[in-house]
Amino acid sequence: MDLQALLNYPGALPAMSRTVTDLMAEMNKDDPDPRKVGELIAQDPSLTTRVLRLSNSSFFRASRKIGDAHDAVAMLGMTHVRSLVMAAALGSSFKNVPGVNLNQFWRYSLRVADISRSLGEILRQNTGNAYTAGLIHAIGDLVMHIAMPDEIGPLDMGTPPLDLQRAAAERNRFGYTYAEVGAGMVERWNFPEAIVNALKHQTEPFEGNTYEPLAGVLHLASWRARAEEIQLDDSGLAATFPDMVGIALGLDLGVVLGKDPEEWSFEDALAAFVD
Repeated sequence: MDLQALLNYPGALPAMSRTVTDLMAEMNKDDPDPRKVGELIAQDPSLTTRVLRLSNSSFFRASRKIGDAHDAVAMLGMTHVRSLVMAAALGSSFKNVPGVNLNQFWRYSLRVADISRSLGEILRQNTGNAYTAGLIHAIGDLVMHIAMPDEIGPLDMGTPPLDLQRAAAERNRFGYTYAEVGAGMVERWNFPEAIVNALKHQTEPFEGNTYEPLAGVLHLASWRARAEEIQLDDSGLAATFPDMVGIALGLDLGVVLGKDPEEWSFEDALAAFVD
């Protein structure tokens, strides 16, 4: 299946609810109204529950208990609320994806988000965009598994979804990767251009005439999280570190490894995705 056919495949791109569509439209404004955002979230009980689970998890490190949607907006700010809304929407949209361990997938994605946020801070990137892009950077693989299970299954057997060589294997087999699929999806959902471009170029952030620092952040963060998932030792980490991306961003191996989250305990945040 070619890329355009995949993006147009019925059911591959889960429809956003009217509430989420309205929320994204409001949050994409130059000056979104926090009161309206809180009211829109509160209109959807399921969305409210997921947003509160995430906002009260240790992952967001809120200084006090967040009791409702308005509290979440006031405490966390608009960039993090955008992430919460999209995380909640995606968690409710993707269920029982063939060939994908969703508990592992979302745990991995949360790790990439946290590392991206940390690296983004060092590089003075927009940390909200870095976190959001990290969280959804691999959504394209879920779409591929839903739309083309018979084609993706054999690839999974040789190169599992979180393998370090997964993107290269997908490009060799299909001519595109989860990166282009995810970018096409979030572009249709009217995500900011910076996030669309970061997803699109994450596997090759500085190839040719491309220079996408946020894509480079995703590249390094996903490398680190995948290396942890497959339990690479120190020599394996040194051997697989994406040197050229690190050089382009001015980040060496020690800096990237030093930006591991202090705790990998994301079970409370995972509940917003898999429950």
